[in-house]
Amino acid sequence: MPLGSAVTWENVFSVFRGRPLAHQALLVLAAVLVIAALVLEGAATGYLPTAVATFLTGALCVTALVVPERRYTMAAIVAVAASCALTAVSLKLTQRPQVTFGVTELVALLLLITRAVRCRPFVTAAALGTAAAVSAVALPLRIEPSQWPNVITYAEPAVVLAVVPAVVLGLYLRLLDDARDRRLQSDRQAQRIQYARELHDFVAHHVTAMIAQTKAIRFATSAGHPPSPAELDGMLVQIEEVGSQAMDSMRALVSILRNAEEPAVTSPGADLTQLQDLVRTFSRTGPPAELTLDPRLTSGCLPPEITTTVHRVVQESLTNIRKHATAAEHVTVDVRVQAADPNTLRATVTDDGRGGRHDRGRRRTTAGGYGLTGLAERVEAAGGRLSAGPGEFTGWQVVADLPLPRRADPPESPAGIMDV
Repeated sequence: MPLGSAVTWENVFSVFRGRPLAHQALLVLAAVLVIAALVLEGAATGYLPTAVATFLTGALCVTALVVPERRYTMAAIVAVAASCALTAVSLKLTQRPQVTFGVTELVALLLLITRAVRCRPFVTAAALGTAAAVSAVALPLRIEPSQWPNVITYAEPAVVLAVVPAVVLGLYLRLLDDARDRRLQSDRQAQRIQYARELHDFVAHHVTAMIAQTKAIRFATSAGHPPSPAELDGMLVQIEEVGSQAMDSMRALVSILRNAEEPAVTSPGADLTQLQDLVRTFSRTGPPAELTLDPRLTSGCLPPEITTTVHRVVQESLTNIRKHATAAEHVTVDVRVQAADPNTLRATVTDDGRGGRHDRGRRRTTAGGYGLTGLAERVEAAGGRLSAGPGEFTGWQVVADLPLPRRADPPESPAGIMDV
C-alpha cells in the first residue's frame, strides 16, 4: 500500500487477498476469537450500555495495534483515552462486571506500550507508554468493589509487573529494527559501490580509448600530417568498435540495475585468457604491450572473484597508462604465481613513461578519480592487497597480490610470454 494513500476497505481487502490461504485462515480465526472475547467480556457486565462501551474500547485498543504506522499515534491516543474514560465512568456505576474487567483490552494496552517503544521517537514513546500503562493499571478497578481486595492483592501487582516486559520487548524489537536498518543501509552502500566500480571499469575504459584515438587524429592533423583516407577509416572503425563495446557495457549495467536477480553479465570470463584480447586491444591505440601469463592460471579453475579482480586490475592500469603515461613506449603486463609462495597470484602492470620516481606527483594530481580507490577496494574484498607507485627507474607500476586456493602439490611450469 503506498505510503500516502488513504486506507480504504478496498485496500484492506486487497492486502488480505494477497496473502497465502493459510495466512488468511489464521487472520480470520484470530479476528473471530478477539471479537468473541470482547463480546463475552462486555456481556459479563450485565448492563447493555456498559457492555457496548466495553466492547468498543476493547475494539479500539485492538485496532490501534494493527493500523498503519503513520496512523498509529492518533489511534493509540484515541484508544487509551477511551479506555481511561470508561474506567472513570465505571467507578460511578452500580452495574459492574463480577467475573472479568476486560483481559483482552488489558493485553491490547500492554501491546500498545510495546509498539510505542518499538516504533515511536523516545519522547512520543514515553508519553504514549505512560498513558497506556496508567490505563492498564486502572483497568482492574472496573470490577465489582467487593472484589477489590483480591484485585489489589493479585491483579494490580501482576499488571504493574506486566508493564516491564512490555517495555523490554519493545526495546528489544527496536534494537532489532535498528540493526536491520543498518544492515540494509550497509548492503545498499556496498551495492552502490559495486555499481560505481562496474561503471568505471567498463565505460571509462572504453571512453578513454575513444578519446585517445580522437586526440591522435586531431594532433596529427594540426601538425600538418593528416591521416590518409585509409588510415582515417581504420581509426574511425576502431572508435566505432570501442563505442559499441561501451554501449554494450552500459546496457549490461542497466539490465543489472533494473533486475537485481539477473546475473552480472558484465563480468569477464571464467579464466584469464581474455587478458590477451584486452592487451591486444590496448596495443592498437596505445604503446606496444607485452603480456606474460603463467600457463597454470589459464586452466579455468580459479575462483570467479579472482579472475574478475585480475581482469579489473589490468584494465584499470591500462586505462590509466593511456590517460596519464607521458611518452610511454612500452607496457608490460605480468600475471603469474609467485615462486616464493605458490598460493599467491601477482599481477603487475608497468609502463616506461617519463618521470620515474619524479612521476609520483604527476600521477597523483592528474588521476583525481575513483579508479585506484575502487580498484584497491576490489582487491581487498578478494583478500589481497594493491600497491601503485613510480617504477624503480622510470614509469609507473601497479602490483596486486591475490590469494589462490591452496593446493597440495601445485604443478611446476614456466610462465609463457605472449607478444601482442
